[in-house]
Parts: sequence; C-alpha cells; structure tokens
Amino acid sequence: MANDSLAAAPPMDWVRLERRGLANRIGLLTVVIVFLTIVSVPLLLPYLWLAVKSFTTSDDRIGHLVLWRVGLIATLAYAGALILALLTERLPRPALLWCALAAVVVLLMAVFVLPHLTLANYRFLWQRDIAETGTSRQDLMPSVWAALTSSLLLAVAQTILVMLTATPAAYALSRFAFAGRENLLRGLLLLHAFPALALTVAIFVQLHYMGLLNALPGVVLVMSALELPFAIFILKGFFDTVPWDIEMSALTDGATRAQAFRLIVLPQVRVGLIAVATFTFLRGWEEYVFVQTLLIDKSQMTMSLYLFYVAQDSMGADYGMVAAVGMVYLLPVLILYVFTQKYITQMNFGGIKG
Repeated sequence: MANDSLAAAPPMDWVRLERRGLANRIGLLTVVIVFLTIVSVPLLLPYLWLAVKSFTTSDDRIGHLVLWRVGLIATLAYAGALILALLTERLPRPALLWCALAAVVVLLMAVFVLPHLTLANYRFLWQRDIAETGTSRQDLMPSVWAALTSSLLLAVAQTILVMLTATPAAYALSRFAFAGRENLLRGLLLLHAFPALALTVAIFVQLHYMGLLNALPGVVLVMSALELPFAIFILKGFFDTVPWDIEMSALTDGATRAQAFRLIVLPQVRVGLIAVATFTFLRGWEEYVFVQTLLIDKSQMTMSLYLFYVAQDSMGADYGMVAAVGMVYLLPVLILYVFTQKYITQMNFGGIKG
C-alpha cells in the first residue's frame, strides 16, 4: 500500500523549485544591495565633495560641473563592478572585463574631469603663506609639515603609552583574582563613560602647576589617561578568550611567567592589540578640544588646529584650500586603515566578560 501511494504521488517539479529558490536569492540580494547603497551614499558624498573641491578652482560653476561628472562616472563604475561581481562565476574571462571596466573609467576621467583639475589648492605644501587675507595670522601659523609632525608625535606617543600600560593591566585583571577586582572593572567603565569635557578646567590648572601646560607631552599624558580605561577593558576581554591551559603548558615546560605572556599569550591576542592600538591612534590624531585648550603656543599646532585656522581664514572665500588640507589630514588615516582593516574586521567582542 505504501509503495502504491508513493507511486501515485505527483513527481516533484525540481526545475520550478530551483527557479523559485534562485528568484528568492536574487530578490534578497537586490534588497540588501539597494539598502547598503542608499545608506552608503550620504556617508560617501562628503568625501567625494572634499576630493573634488581640493582639485578644482574657486569657480563654483566648474566645481559643480566636475562634481556631477565624477559622480556619474563613479555611479557607472559602481554599477559595472556590481554586475561583474554578480556574474563572475558565469563569465568566461572575468579578468578581461574588469580590465575593460577600469580602462573605460580611466578614459572617462581623463576626457571629462582631468582638464578641469588643478594643484593650486595644495600650494600650502610648498609655500608658507596659507592665507591670502593679509592678516598677521599667517605669521603665527607653522608649516603644514610641522603640524603633521606634531599630530604624528601626539598620536604615536599616546598609542605607545596606552598600549604599554593597558596590556599588562588587562592581563592582570584577566588572570589574577584579588580583592576589589569587580569594583575596579566597574570603575574603569565609569571613568570611560564620564564626560571628559567636564574636566577641561581641572586639567588645565593641573598641567599649569605641573609645568606641562603649553607642551605636547602634557597633551599626550591627558589623552593617554582618558583612553586607558577603555583600552584596558577591551583588552581584558581578549585575554579572557585565551585558554589558561596553553599558558599552563608553557609554565609546565619550564617557561617563566614573562616568557609565557610574551611568547604564548600575546600572539593569541594580536588582533585585539592591533585594533585597540589603531583606535587609540585615531583618537589622538583627531583630537581638537584638548589640543586647542592646552597648547597655547600655536607653533606646536596639530593638524586639527591647522585645518580649523585654514577654514577660518577661508570663510566666505575659497574652500578649495580647506578641502586640500582636509585631504592631507585624511591621508594618514587611510594609510593606517589599509594596513589594519583586516585585523579590525576580525575583532570579536563576544568574548568580553565583565
């Protein structure tokens, strides 16, 4: 009877089911791509405007023309890349098509955009006078290279100080049980959540009596103290995910605690160390409030202050130089992201424990 009922059942239309599944996948993929595109456009447009404006003259008509042309070419490139990415497995020679798309984009840029571009807005890279207002401010302004050096010193010194302090502190909080440990962790969270701007006056007075006011090391110490709680708490979560067994095996084999920490534990949390160091660097690189407050002498001006004064001098006039300074300001961040983005995307906060 069972065999008769199976024989009487209609055959499955596998072709129809395959088409339905393919349609569902295409529909879902289309919705996801459209959503991500709509969300990304408002985030990318300011950067597109910044790049275009930095290479165009003060003529708004030309600037708008170049912006629209670059936008249309970018849209064409995005659509072509999207189509090629979706059809790569079905195309006989996808590499040739990618090269053809790149050649078309380069050709369009060379014909419709390149003739309208200029490097005049980047003259501050080789000239000292960044402003054309005739005021005395340009006498107080350092060169952009001095501002870049100050920003790099601030960000790098802050990163080194935070990582050298936060790493052993996070390891101790993760591995050792002592009285007040939980209260210490709650205190770290409270310190991170406390608004730093409320401490501006107190920090100003304290650095004055310490003799560190109007000095870059004073700003480094302040920024490092503000970043330490967050760095310790995040790194503790990464140390928590490292099994105690592998460290105990190294101790059993004759390694000292320091050797086990350096050779066994640290490689296991490399992703967390690089990610936290990257965020710490970016925090120091973009700092403006404490730099403006604590560095009275503008000869130690960082790039954030440099960009502010250039924008103030160009207010109501030419924004091309402001955009050019902004592009120089973004360049170290982009370079850092290129080298660290694969580690940042591997961060897993699921292992963080209180």
